[in-house]
Amino acid sequence: MRYELIREIFNLCSNNQMRDVFVSEVETSDPEAVARTYCRGKDVTMDRTDNEDGSIIFDVVADGLHQRLSFTPDD
Repeated sequence: MRYELIREIFNLCSNNQMRDVFVSEVETSDPEAVARTYCRGKDVTMDRTDNEDGSIIFDVVADGLHQRLSFTPDD
């Protein structure tokens, strides 16, 4: 299945709400496997949210760095 992937990297600096945003297309049958490629570090957590519209969101915190990966089906 083809997805639009939006990867947001949240800024850790206080009083700065800016974030880095990367947009790409991926073709995969396992979005979780793709998300796990961003889970590198000693202290890693990953939460998955499946939305009614078919999109899948992963919130990843790896060694204090928060990333959000949003997979939206590309129909």
